[in-house]
Amino acid sequence: MAFESLSNRLTAAFKHIAGKDQLNEKNMEAMLREVRIALLEADVNYGVVKKFINSIREQMIGVQVSQALNPDQQVYKIVNQEIINLLGQNEAGINYRTAGITTIMVVGLQGTGKTTSVAKIAKLIRDKQSRKPLIIAGDIIRPAAIEQLQTLGEQIGVEVFTLGPKTPAVDTVKAGLNHAQQNGYDTVLIDTAGRLHIDDDLMKELDVLKKKFHPDEILLTVDSMTGQDIVNVARTFDELLDITGLIVTKFDGDARGGGVLSVRSITDVPVKFVGNGEKIDDIDVFYPDRMASRILGMGDLQTLVEKAEAQLDEELMEKTAQRMMSGKFDLNDMLVQMDQMKKLGPISGLLKMLPGFNQYADMMNDADADSQMKKTKAIIQSMTPYERSHPETLRSSHKNRIAKGSGTSVSEVNKLLNNFERMKKVMNQMGAGFRMFR
Repeated sequence: MAFESLSNRLTAAFKHIAGKDQLNEKNMEAMLREVRIALLEADVNYGVVKKFINSIREQMIGVQVSQALNPDQQVYKIVNQEIINLLGQNEAGINYRTAGITTIMVVGLQGTGKTTSVAKIAKLIRDKQSRKPLIIAGDIIRPAAIEQLQTLGEQIGVEVFTLGPKTPAVDTVKAGLNHAQQNGYDTVLIDTAGRLHIDDDLMKELDVLKKKFHPDEILLTVDSMTGQDIVNVARTFDELLDITGLIVTKFDGDARGGGVLSVRSITDVPVKFVGNGEKIDDIDVFYPDRMASRILGMGDLQTLVEKAEAQLDEELMEKTAQRMMSGKFDLNDMLVQMDQMKKLGPISGLLKMLPGFNQYADMMNDADADSQMKKTKAIIQSMTPYERSHPETLRSSHKNRIAKGSGTSVSEVNKLLNNFERMKKVMNQMGAGFRMFR
């Protein structure tokens, strides 16, 4: 994830003051020096870093914090708030019209994930914000753009309006907005043409669309992997179009994140969405306070809970929980749990959202964990329905058959069964305590 290296460096920086009874110039400056280096290595703009460090120093010297907090808690509170200030005080959501159609024009260079982001946002606002979106395919420059949007539209169940690649973008958008008006759509997302680099033709075309249709939002897609270039691209687009927000893509990559931390401070353009994967659901509304918490290694429980609510089958999980509490937990239930947890993504990503577990995420090899999960599922699925419900009945001959059927060894089958028995024992103890206090 972007900011991963920065997060590790900031965690190390806090060690200069951890456990100290009071702040002094020596430990304070040592920590600030580490924070400064961490930010510069993360490719944060030099001017932004200088202002950031000076603000923290002033607050630490003035001790403008609650005296009830320890020094390390005081500093964490200050740094956390300053990061939030950099990213933007509040979530900058879409400014929907109170009446009529909200028009969102999405712009950006080719290769930044613009077209895919249009579809991702359409699905997000429909599913989570109860909007009725229409996508207009206004990119007639890139031959495959319209086909790509149509495929994505079919996948998410959102209509894509197009008049084909030979119709000028202005005519397509005009007809698309009329279509939206006639068919009860409340939100329109316009995918516009891009280029491999910023040029006059691109900007003229986008300027024409802006002046003719007056979109409520103009969102610019930027690639988090481009570092400081995010600021340069945002500034150029903003000077002509007055963009209202950014969509940062490839946020799940190993980008240093400095451009994202710098852009709001320099251009005053907020980040509104972040794309964190290739799947159509891999996009999130950007919350500065949650991101600041993750950067400081304090997790993001709120996002994890929302992710679980959206991805997990609540009825199925409730049924499994009831079986666990009643002492009836078996290998079928274990299989259900594994399938549900896989929906939440890689285990390392989940650890990063848990307070205090960020440091362990890098130790987790997602490929090994995924391989082990597949192996466990293969073993369970090689059992008969009766054996899954009554694993205690398994004998050597059964285990040999299961090992051959799953492509594993008898020792791996035994290891799974032993782990299951320990898990079941814990579940039974929890269930007994639960039933006693009912």
